[in-house]
Amino acid sequence: MLVASAALVKVYMKRRSKARKNKLEWEREYGPPSFTYRDLLAATDGFKDKLLLGRGGFGSVFRGVLPHSKQTVAVKRVSPESKQGMKEFMAEIIILGHLRHRNLVQLLGYCRHKQQLLLVYDYMPNGSLDCYLHSQENTTTNGNLNWAQRFSIIKGVASGLLYLHEEWEQVIIHRDIKSSNVLLDAEMNARLGDFGLARSHDHGADAHTTRMASTWGYIAPELARLGKATKATDVFALGVLMMEVVCGRRPIWVNDADGELVALADWVLAAWRAGSITDAIDPRLLTADIDYAGAAEEEAELVLKLGLLCSHPAPSARQCMRLVMQYLQRDAPLPADLQPDNLLLITYASTQEDDQNAISYPLTTITDLSKGRTQET
Repeated sequence: MLVASAALVKVYMKRRSKARKNKLEWEREYGPPSFTYRDLLAATDGFKDKLLLGRGGFGSVFRGVLPHSKQTVAVKRVSPESKQGMKEFMAEIIILGHLRHRNLVQLLGYCRHKQQLLLVYDYMPNGSLDCYLHSQENTTTNGNLNWAQRFSIIKGVASGLLYLHEEWEQVIIHRDIKSSNVLLDAEMNARLGDFGLARSHDHGADAHTTRMASTWGYIAPELARLGKATKATDVFALGVLMMEVVCGRRPIWVNDADGELVALADWVLAAWRAGSITDAIDPRLLTADIDYAGAAEEEAELVLKLGLLCSHPAPSARQCMRLVMQYLQRDAPLPADLQPDNLLLITYASTQEDDQNAISYPLTTITDLSKGRTQET
Protein backbone atom coordinates (compact mmCIF):
# COMPACT_ATOMS: atom_id res chain seq x y z
CA MET A 1 0.00 0.00 0.00
CA LEU A 2 2.80 2.38 0.96
CA VAL A 3 4.69 1.52 -2.24
CA ALA A 4 1.61 2.25 -4.36
CA SER A 5 1.03 5.56 -2.57
CA ALA A 6 4.65 6.56 -3.04
CA ALA A 7 4.41 5.76 -6.76
CA LEU A 8 1.29 7.89 -7.13
CA VAL A 9 2.95 10.79 -5.32
CA LYS A 10 5.99 10.47 -7.59
CA VAL A 11 3.80 10.55 -10.73
CA TYR A 12 1.89 13.55 -9.39
CA MET A 13 5.07 15.46 -8.56
CA LYS A 14 6.54 14.67 -11.99
CA ARG A 15 3.43 15.96 -13.78
CA ARG A 16 3.38 19.07 -11.58
CA SER A 17 7.04 19.75 -12.32
CA LYS A 18 6.41 19.34 -16.06
CA ALA A 19 3.41 21.69 -15.90
CA ARG A 20 5.49 24.29 -14.03
CA LYS A 21 8.28 23.98 -16.61
CA ASN A 22 5.80 24.39 -19.49
CA LYS A 23 4.32 27.46 -17.78
CA LEU A 24 7.75 29.05 -17.35
CA GLU A 25 8.65 28.36 -20.98
CA TRP A 26 5.33 29.86 -22.15
CA GLU A 27 5.79 33.02 -20.05
CA ARG A 28 9.40 33.40 -21.21
CA GLU A 29 8.15 33.28 -24.83
CA TYR A 30 4.92 35.30 -24.56
CA GLY A 31 5.18 37.23 -21.29
CA PRO A 32 3.32 36.64 -18.03
CA PRO A 33 -0.48 36.59 -18.05
CA SER A 34 -2.05 39.98 -17.33
CA PHE A 35 -5.26 38.72 -15.75
CA THR A 36 -6.27 35.91 -13.43
CA TYR A 37 -8.94 33.46 -14.46
CA ARG A 38 -10.85 34.27 -11.28
CA ASP A 39 -11.04 37.97 -12.21
CA LEU A 40 -12.22 37.27 -15.75
CA LEU A 41 -14.77 34.77 -14.48
CA ALA A 42 -16.11 37.45 -12.14
CA ALA A 43 -15.96 40.15 -14.83
CA THR A 44 -18.20 38.16 -17.19
CA ASP A 45 -20.48 36.77 -14.45
CA GLY A 46 -19.28 33.27 -15.25
CA PHE A 47 -19.42 33.87 -19.04
CA LYS A 48 -23.17 34.25 -18.99
CA ASP A 49 -25.01 34.27 -22.33
CA LYS A 50 -26.58 37.65 -21.50
CA LEU A 51 -23.08 39.19 -21.81
CA LEU A 52 -22.26 37.43 -25.08
CA LEU A 53 -21.21 39.94 -27.76
CA GLY A 54 -20.54 37.50 -30.57
CA ARG A 55 -19.52 34.00 -31.50
CA GLY A 56 -16.99 32.97 -34.15
CA GLY A 57 -15.40 29.85 -35.54
CA PHE A 58 -12.76 29.66 -32.79
CA GLY A 59 -14.41 31.16 -29.74
CA SER A 60 -16.86 33.60 -28.17
CA VAL A 61 -16.55 37.23 -27.05
CA PHE A 62 -18.16 38.51 -23.84
CA ARG A 63 -18.58 41.95 -22.33
CA GLY A 64 -17.19 42.22 -18.84
CA VAL A 65 -16.37 44.65 -16.05
CA LEU A 66 -13.05 44.07 -14.29
CA PRO A 67 -13.72 43.67 -10.54
CA HIS A 68 -10.97 46.01 -9.28
CA SER A 69 -10.63 48.78 -11.88
CA LYS A 70 -14.31 48.61 -12.97
CA GLN A 71 -13.11 48.98 -16.56
CA THR A 72 -15.45 47.59 -19.21
CA VAL A 73 -13.64 45.12 -21.46
CA ALA A 74 -14.25 42.53 -24.14
CA VAL A 75 -13.10 39.01 -23.27
CA LYS A 76 -12.52 36.49 -26.05
CA ARG A 77 -12.77 32.90 -24.87
CA VAL A 78 -10.88 30.77 -27.38
CA SER A 79 -12.08 27.22 -28.03
CA PRO A 80 -9.34 25.11 -26.39
CA GLU A 81 -10.00 22.05 -28.58
CA SER A 82 -9.37 24.03 -31.76
CA LYS A 83 -5.84 23.81 -33.16
CA GLN A 84 -6.54 26.91 -35.23
CA GLY A 85 -7.88 28.62 -32.11
CA MET A 86 -4.52 28.11 -30.35
CA LYS A 87 -2.70 29.52 -33.42
CA GLU A 88 -4.90 32.61 -33.40
CA PHE A 89 -4.49 33.01 -29.62
CA MET A 90 -0.70 33.04 -29.98
CA ALA A 91 -0.78 35.34 -33.02
CA GLU A 92 -2.85 37.91 -31.12
CA ILE A 93 -0.40 37.89 -28.18
CA ILE A 94 2.72 38.01 -30.33
CA ILE A 95 1.52 40.66 -32.80
CA LEU A 96 -1.37 42.73 -31.44
CA GLY A 97 0.14 42.76 -27.95
CA HIS A 98 2.99 44.93 -29.22
CA LEU A 99 1.00 47.33 -31.42
CA ARG A 100 -0.18 50.79 -30.36
CA HIS A 101 -2.29 52.85 -32.74
CA ARG A 102 -5.52 54.84 -32.38
CA ASN A 103 -7.15 52.84 -35.19
CA LEU A 104 -6.30 49.37 -33.89
CA VAL A 105 -8.19 47.52 -31.18
CA GLN A 106 -6.04 47.47 -28.06
CA LEU A 107 -5.14 44.08 -26.56
CA LEU A 108 -4.98 44.60 -22.79
CA GLY A 109 -3.66 41.18 -21.93
CA TYR A 110 -4.37 37.47 -21.73
CA CYS A 111 -5.02 34.62 -19.35
CA ARG A 112 -4.11 30.96 -19.74
CA HIS A 113 -5.69 28.76 -17.10
CA LYS A 114 -5.53 24.99 -17.57
CA GLN A 115 -7.35 24.51 -20.88
CA GLN A 116 -8.85 28.01 -20.86
CA LEU A 117 -7.40 30.55 -23.32
CA LEU A 118 -8.65 34.12 -22.81
CA LEU A 119 -7.82 37.43 -24.50
CA VAL A 120 -8.85 40.80 -23.06
CA TYR A 121 -9.44 43.89 -25.23
CA ASP A 122 -10.71 47.43 -24.97
CA TYR A 123 -14.50 47.33 -25.18
CA MET A 124 -15.97 48.86 -28.35
CA PRO A 125 -19.50 50.00 -27.35
CA ASN A 126 -20.75 50.61 -30.90
CA GLY A 127 -20.02 47.13 -32.17
CA SER A 128 -18.84 46.24 -35.65
CA LEU A 129 -19.12 48.20 -38.88
CA ASP A 130 -21.01 45.50 -40.77
CA CYS A 131 -23.99 45.84 -38.42
CA TYR A 132 -24.43 49.47 -39.53
CA LEU A 133 -23.79 48.91 -43.22
CA HIS A 134 -26.12 45.93 -43.46
CA SER A 135 -28.69 46.89 -40.85
CA GLN A 136 -31.50 45.56 -43.04
CA GLU A 137 -29.99 42.12 -42.37
CA ASN A 138 -28.93 42.77 -38.78
CA THR A 139 -31.21 44.82 -36.55
CA THR A 140 -28.82 45.09 -33.58
CA THR A 141 -28.05 48.74 -34.40
CA ASN A 142 -30.32 51.70 -34.91
CA GLY A 143 -29.85 54.37 -37.53
CA ASN A 144 -27.56 54.68 -40.52
CA LEU A 145 -24.06 56.08 -40.81
CA ASN A 146 -23.90 59.55 -42.31
CA TRP A 147 -21.24 60.42 -44.87
CA ALA A 148 -18.92 62.18 -42.40
CA GLN A 149 -18.89 59.03 -40.24
CA ARG A 150 -18.31 56.74 -43.23
CA PHE A 151 -15.45 58.82 -44.60
CA SER A 152 -13.85 59.04 -41.16
CA ILE A 153 -14.11 55.24 -40.77
CA ILE A 154 -12.47 54.66 -44.17
CA LYS A 155 -9.60 57.01 -43.33
CA GLY A 156 -9.24 55.43 -39.90
CA VAL A 157 -8.90 51.88 -41.24
CA ALA A 158 -6.46 53.10 -43.91
CA SER A 159 -4.39 54.87 -41.25
CA GLY A 160 -4.24 51.69 -39.17
CA LEU A 161 -3.19 49.64 -42.18
CA LEU A 162 -0.48 52.18 -43.09
CA TYR A 163 0.90 51.73 -39.58
CA LEU A 164 0.90 47.94 -39.96
CA HIS A 165 2.57 47.96 -43.39
CA GLU A 166 5.07 50.78 -43.12
CA GLU A 167 5.31 52.45 -39.72
CA TRP A 168 5.84 49.66 -37.18
CA GLU A 169 9.23 48.01 -36.68
CA GLN A 170 8.11 45.02 -38.77
CA VAL A 171 5.66 44.59 -41.63
CA ILE A 172 2.33 43.21 -40.41
CA ILE A 173 0.06 41.52 -42.94
CA HIS A 174 -3.42 41.51 -41.43
CA ARG A 175 -4.92 38.92 -43.83
CA ASP A 176 -8.56 39.37 -42.77
CA ILE A 177 -9.66 42.95 -43.42
CA LYS A 178 -13.47 43.05 -43.62
CA SER A 179 -16.34 45.09 -42.23
CA SER A 180 -17.03 42.71 -39.33
CA ASN A 181 -13.41 43.16 -38.16
CA VAL A 182 -13.76 46.95 -38.03
CA LEU A 183 -15.04 47.92 -34.58
CA LEU A 184 -16.41 51.31 -33.54
CA ASP A 185 -15.57 53.02 -30.26
CA ALA A 186 -17.77 55.42 -28.29
CA GLU A 187 -17.00 58.29 -30.72
CA MET A 188 -17.58 56.06 -33.78
CA ASN A 189 -13.86 55.95 -34.54
CA ALA A 190 -12.78 52.86 -36.49
CA ARG A 191 -10.56 50.25 -34.83
CA LEU A 192 -9.22 47.36 -36.91
CA GLY A 193 -9.36 44.15 -34.89
CA ASP A 194 -8.99 40.36 -35.04
CA PHE A 195 -5.29 39.73 -35.61
CA GLY A 196 -5.60 35.97 -35.28
CA LEU A 197 -4.56 35.45 -38.92
CA ALA A 198 -1.95 38.23 -38.99
CA ARG A 199 1.68 37.49 -39.82
CA SER A 200 4.83 39.61 -39.60
CA HIS A 201 8.13 39.87 -41.44
CA ASP A 202 11.06 42.28 -41.59
CA HIS A 203 10.92 45.36 -43.76
CA GLY A 204 12.57 44.65 -47.10
CA ALA A 205 12.07 40.89 -46.71
CA ASP A 206 9.60 38.74 -48.60
CA ALA A 207 6.45 37.56 -46.88
CA HIS A 208 6.61 33.89 -45.88
CA THR A 209 2.87 33.25 -45.60
CA THR A 210 2.04 30.55 -48.12
CA ARG A 211 -1.38 29.35 -47.00
CA MET A 212 -4.53 31.19 -47.89
CA ALA A 213 -6.54 32.62 -45.02
CA SER A 214 -9.08 35.35 -45.59
CA THR A 215 -12.80 35.88 -46.24
CA TRP A 216 -14.63 35.36 -49.51
CA GLY A 217 -15.30 38.61 -51.30
CA TYR A 218 -12.14 40.20 -49.94
CA ILE A 219 -9.67 37.70 -51.41
CA ALA A 220 -7.30 39.03 -54.08
CA PRO A 221 -7.04 36.89 -57.24
CA GLU A 222 -3.38 36.04 -56.68
CA LEU A 223 -4.11 35.01 -53.09
CA ALA A 224 -6.73 32.54 -54.30
CA ARG A 225 -4.41 31.33 -57.05
CA LEU A 226 -1.06 31.16 -55.23
CA GLY A 227 -1.92 31.30 -51.54
CA LYS A 228 0.61 34.03 -50.78
CA ALA A 229 -0.53 36.93 -48.59
CA THR A 230 1.30 40.23 -49.10
CA LYS A 231 0.77 43.93 -48.44
CA ALA A 232 -0.93 44.04 -51.85
CA THR A 233 -3.53 41.44 -50.80
CA ASP A 234 -4.34 43.57 -47.73
CA VAL A 235 -4.70 46.61 -50.01
CA PHE A 236 -7.10 44.63 -52.22
CA ALA A 237 -9.31 43.84 -49.22
CA LEU A 238 -9.20 47.49 -48.15
CA GLY A 239 -10.35 48.54 -51.62
CA VAL A 240 -13.35 46.21 -51.36
CA LEU A 241 -14.09 47.55 -47.87
CA MET A 242 -13.99 51.16 -49.16
CA MET A 243 -16.63 50.40 -51.77
CA GLU A 244 -18.70 48.44 -49.24
CA VAL A 245 -18.80 51.47 -46.92
CA VAL A 246 -19.82 53.87 -49.71
CA CYS A 247 -22.33 51.55 -51.40
CA GLY A 248 -23.79 49.83 -48.35
CA ARG A 249 -23.57 46.51 -50.21
CA ARG A 250 -21.77 43.30 -49.39
CA PRO A 251 -18.66 42.38 -51.43
CA ILE A 252 -20.58 39.59 -53.21
CA TRP A 253 -24.30 39.00 -53.57
CA VAL A 254 -26.71 36.98 -55.67
CA ASN A 255 -28.51 38.80 -58.48
CA ASP A 256 -32.25 38.31 -57.98
CA ALA A 257 -32.90 38.44 -61.75
CA ASP A 258 -30.72 35.54 -62.87
CA GLY A 259 -29.31 34.00 -59.68
CA GLU A 260 -25.75 34.85 -60.70
CA LEU A 261 -23.12 36.09 -58.24
CA VAL A 262 -22.28 39.80 -58.51
CA ALA A 263 -18.98 41.24 -57.26
CA LEU A 264 -19.18 44.72 -55.78
CA ALA A 265 -16.15 45.95 -57.78
CA ASP A 266 -17.77 44.84 -61.05
CA TRP A 267 -21.01 46.59 -60.08
CA VAL A 268 -19.22 49.87 -59.26
CA LEU A 269 -17.16 49.69 -62.45
CA ALA A 270 -20.33 49.09 -64.48
CA ALA A 271 -21.92 52.21 -62.96
CA TRP A 272 -18.84 54.22 -63.88
CA ARG A 273 -18.81 52.92 -67.45
CA ALA A 274 -22.51 53.72 -67.74
CA GLY A 275 -21.72 57.37 -67.06
CA SER A 276 -21.92 58.03 -63.32
CA ILE A 277 -19.95 56.16 -60.67
CA THR A 278 -21.94 57.97 -57.96
CA ASP A 279 -25.02 55.97 -59.00
CA ALA A 280 -23.46 53.19 -56.92
CA ILE A 281 -23.63 55.22 -53.70
CA ASP A 282 -25.80 53.89 -50.86
CA PRO A 283 -29.29 55.38 -51.44
CA ARG A 284 -29.67 55.83 -47.68
CA LEU A 285 -27.09 58.62 -47.89
CA LEU A 286 -29.21 60.45 -50.45
CA THR A 287 -32.45 60.20 -48.46
CA ALA A 288 -31.36 60.36 -44.81
CA ASP A 289 -28.12 62.39 -44.72
CA ILE A 290 -29.03 66.07 -45.07
CA ASP A 291 -25.33 67.00 -45.18
CA TYR A 292 -24.66 64.75 -48.17
CA ALA A 293 -24.12 67.11 -51.12
CA GLY A 294 -21.40 68.92 -53.00
CA ALA A 295 -18.03 68.19 -51.37
CA ALA A 296 -19.38 64.99 -49.79
CA GLU A 297 -20.33 63.59 -53.18
CA GLU A 298 -16.86 64.44 -54.49
CA GLU A 299 -15.33 62.56 -51.55
CA ALA A 300 -17.59 59.55 -52.19
CA GLU A 301 -16.57 59.57 -55.87
CA LEU A 302 -12.90 59.71 -54.83
CA VAL A 303 -13.34 56.73 -52.49
CA LEU A 304 -15.14 54.63 -55.11
CA LYS A 305 -12.44 55.24 -57.73
CA LEU A 306 -9.70 54.61 -55.18
CA GLY A 307 -11.51 51.45 -54.08
CA LEU A 308 -11.45 50.17 -57.65
CA LEU A 309 -7.75 51.00 -57.96
CA CYS A 310 -6.90 49.30 -54.66
CA SER A 311 -8.93 46.19 -55.56
CA HIS A 312 -7.38 45.95 -59.01
CA PRO A 313 -7.00 42.32 -60.15
CA ALA A 314 -3.27 42.87 -60.80
CA PRO A 315 -1.23 43.44 -57.60
CA SER A 316 1.33 45.60 -59.43
CA ALA A 317 -1.43 48.09 -60.31
CA ARG A 318 -2.47 48.62 -56.66
CA GLN A 319 -1.20 51.52 -54.58
CA CYS A 320 0.93 51.35 -51.44
CA MET A 321 -0.77 52.45 -48.23
CA ARG A 322 1.20 55.69 -47.93
CA LEU A 323 -0.10 56.80 -51.32
CA VAL A 324 -3.62 55.61 -50.45
CA MET A 325 -3.58 57.88 -47.39
CA GLN A 326 -2.34 60.81 -49.48
CA TYR A 327 -5.25 60.30 -51.87
CA LEU A 328 -7.79 60.13 -49.01
CA GLN A 329 -6.41 63.26 -47.38
CA ARG A 330 -6.39 65.05 -50.75
CA ASP A 331 -2.63 65.57 -50.49
CA ALA A 332 -2.21 63.96 -53.91
CA PRO A 333 -4.61 63.67 -56.86
CA LEU A 334 -5.70 60.33 -58.28
CA PRO A 335 -3.87 59.36 -61.50
CA ALA A 336 -5.09 61.62 -64.30
CA ASP A 337 -5.64 58.69 -66.67
CA LEU A 338 -7.77 56.74 -64.18
CA GLN A 339 -10.82 55.92 -66.31
CA PRO A 340 -12.99 52.77 -66.45
CA ASP A 341 -11.75 51.69 -69.89
CA ASN A 342 -8.15 52.37 -68.88
CA LEU A 343 -8.65 50.19 -65.81
CA LEU A 344 -9.70 47.33 -68.07
CA LEU A 345 -6.58 47.82 -70.24
CA ILE A 346 -4.34 47.97 -67.17
CA THR A 347 -5.99 44.77 -65.94
CA TYR A 348 -5.00 42.85 -69.08
CA ALA A 349 -1.42 44.12 -69.29
CA SER A 350 -0.63 43.90 -65.56
CA THR A 351 -2.19 40.49 -65.10
CA GLN A 352 -0.05 39.03 -67.90
CA GLU A 353 3.07 40.54 -66.34
CA ASP A 354 2.16 39.27 -62.87
CA ASP A 355 1.44 35.79 -64.23
CA GLN A 356 4.90 35.71 -65.83
CA ASN A 357 6.51 36.67 -62.51
CA ALA A 358 4.34 34.36 -60.44
CA ILE A 359 5.87 31.60 -58.34
CA SER A 360 3.85 28.61 -57.30
CA TYR A 361 3.33 28.21 -53.54
CA PRO A 362 1.84 25.32 -51.56
CA LEU A 363 -1.84 25.92 -50.88
CA THR A 364 -4.04 24.03 -48.44
CA THR A 365 -7.39 25.46 -47.42
CA ILE A 366 -10.66 24.43 -45.87
CA THR A 367 -13.50 26.73 -46.85
CA ASP A 368 -16.04 27.42 -44.11
CA LEU A 369 -18.83 28.88 -46.25
CA SER A 370 -21.12 29.40 -43.28
CA LYS A 371 -18.59 31.64 -41.53
CA GLY A 372 -17.12 33.14 -44.69
CA ARG A 373 -13.48 32.79 -43.67
CA THR A 374 -11.05 30.34 -45.22
CA GLN A 375 -9.12 28.53 -42.53
CA GLU A 376 -5.51 27.44 -42.41
CA THR A 377 -4.74 23.78 -42.04
